[in-house]
Amino acid sequence: MVIKVGIVGGTGYTGVELLRLLALHPSVDVQVVTSRAEKGLRVDSVYPNLRGFNDLCFVEPTMGNLQACDVVFFATPNATAMHMAKGLMSAGIKMIDLSADFRLKDVEVWEHWYGAKHVCPELLEQAVYGLPETNRESIKQAQLVANPGCYPTATQLGFLPLINNNIIDTSMLIADAKSGVSGAGRSASVVGLMSESGESFKAYGVAGHRHLPEISEQLQTVSSSPISLTFTPHLVPMIRGIHATLYAPLQDTTVDLQQLFENFYAEEPFVDVLPTGAHPDTGDVRGTNRCQIAVHRPQGGNMVTVLSVIDNLVKGASGQAIHNMNIMFGLDECTGLNQVALYP
Repeated sequence: MVIKVGIVGGTGYTGVELLRLLALHPSVDVQVVTSRAEKGLRVDSVYPNLRGFNDLCFVEPTMGNLQACDVVFFATPNATAMHMAKGLMSAGIKMIDLSADFRLKDVEVWEHWYGAKHVCPELLEQAVYGLPETNRESIKQAQLVANPGCYPTATQLGFLPLINNNIIDTSMLIADAKSGVSGAGRSASVVGLMSESGESFKAYGVAGHRHLPEISEQLQTVSSSPISLTFTPHLVPMIRGIHATLYAPLQDTTVDLQQLFENFYAEEPFVDVLPTGAHPDTGDVRGTNRCQIAVHRPQGGNMVTVLSVIDNLVKGASGQAIHNMNIMFGLDECTGLNQVALYP
């Protein structure tokens, strides 16, 4: 099987990460890469790291350019993919959206948090949330997959074993999460300047971050009791990585937490539960589609602390999107995603 792939939005960080990962995918032929700003330029002239791997030129994102694809990835800003979704799906093309256009089921909630009118709310219910660890069977049948956000991926994977086994108080969840600056995208901004982000560390979005409703909605699907989450994101002076430190009160202090996590993720190829007492490092997953997790019970008390790390551009975006594609087309899930982390 050769999957004909199109990438809409090929000049941002998630777009070029898709190109990097797909370059060595044995079952993929990237046929179309779009960019309005770079139309006509060779992809490898904008990203020389792809010399010898991609000789395409950027084209405009039109139905005519994408109609021969089997699957189209949208590595675009929010409120972009929704304008092409119905046309692509009517043509029988599968779609994986790396933005937030289809992650929430409630259109009013989506419009509140993303500040735009949703042009195809009827597709929200049809879209499958693309976290393979929870939605694998639905992803297999999906035509439209909403790829999870980076903070939501790290946070959900850390909380899921606890919520699924009903051993924590879900009314008092805390997610203290940190991201590298690539999470803000490639567009020029003051916050992304080295002189602004270097040698500095700050929280943001404390009053409310748009990933909060996504995390809460998805955790609620596996919880028998209401979810109440305090989510605080931070910007740290590194390029890649998410570190989520998660807290919850235990309702059952007799459970072997280490064994619970190891059992829960025993069959998951991209979740690595570290040994007792470990402290995961974002550097140990850099460039990979892996999430590394450690679970602690500080001082043997009634609080559980989970440490969850991912590369925000791979497991938190493009790698997870390729994982979803592999599932949608019946491939081995690890195809094209067996990279070893960069070190140092």
